[in-house]
Amino acid sequence: MDKIAEFRTIIENPYSYLQKIKDESGKKVIGYVCSYAPEELIYAAGALPVRLFGSDSIIHRADLHLQSYCCSLVRGILEEALSGRLDLLDGMVFPHTCDSIQRLSDVWRLNLLKSFHADVVLPVKLNTPSAKRYLIDVLNKFKTDLERWLNKEITDEDLTRAVKTYNAIRSLMTRLYRLRCENPQVISGQDFHTLIRAAMIVERNHFLEALTAITADLEKIAPDKKLSGAKRLVLTGGICNHPNVYDAIEDAGGVVAGDDLCTGSRYFEGAIDDHLPPLDAIAERYTKRAVCPAKHSGLTSRGENLVRTPHAFDYPYLKEMLDREKIPSLLLEMEEQTQAGGQLQTRLETFIQIL
Repeated sequence: MDKIAEFRTIIENPYSYLQKIKDESGKKVIGYVCSYAPEELIYAAGALPVRLFGSDSIIHRADLHLQSYCCSLVRGILEEALSGRLDLLDGMVFPHTCDSIQRLSDVWRLNLLKSFHADVVLPVKLNTPSAKRYLIDVLNKFKTDLERWLNKEITDEDLTRAVKTYNAIRSLMTRLYRLRCENPQVISGQDFHTLIRAAMIVERNHFLEALTAITADLEKIAPDKKLSGAKRLVLTGGICNHPNVYDAIEDAGGVVAGDDLCTGSRYFEGAIDDHLPPLDAIAERYTKRAVCPAKHSGLTSRGENLVRTPHAFDYPYLKEMLDREKIPSLLLEMEEQTQAGGQLQTRLETFIQIL
């Protein structure tokens, strides 16, 4: 499809696209590093929220500022910034997801300070009344900070429009997840990964318009696509920034039927209630959406088999649970600079052959 090809070009070179958006529309571009960033508020303010995905290039500058235990995602994002490739950003938002991202915020403030810099510290425990009250206070402060920076009031009408756009995107992506789960032949793993990435970069109303057409086209052709009999896998973990992993799995005789990823289904989980006041509704979604290990370490999704890219701390407990349920699993520890091939391809082929 032409639109998917267009989106692939954008995600392969997002900075050119973002600079063009700025030049043509005058929009501010605000980077963020976690799905807990309150994007709806940024979009309601007339700015474009953009998720940063790190770098697949060799790390030179970032290692001078970070401890060796920091993950390749954080190191890659800092490398992109220190190299000047993120100079187009007007601001940055750092949810307190983990210690490495919090330290990235500190390093950024000292070395790369933009005109807007926000730490959004959400509660770890999300299922209490006090957590929701705290969430609303955090969102109110973030809204006030945006208004002060932009010298613009963010009205409830602005928030309602932004919520409507994001709800529509989440709804369509959820339909595509369901469609791909029922028959993964409808859209390739790499094309689906392209749509997921584009949802976090492309101007949202433009993306929504294209996604509406793409979803309609795929639902139309779905009945004609025959099931392949490939082994159905679920990817779970943090961030999967490797579209070639989908190709590697498909080449090995498998197919990704679903995921539990921060840059995947968790990002699109749950609609915002449009009958509540906007900030209350956004906070409510945070308390009910599928949570990441920074908020909760459980795993509730199941597949016929499982490929895991988890936070290492959780792995022993999850592996024990999967073994108890007789669900085969494979642990893949991948850096941003890892290429799908070689040993990784061999391990995938061996795993799929024994299923």
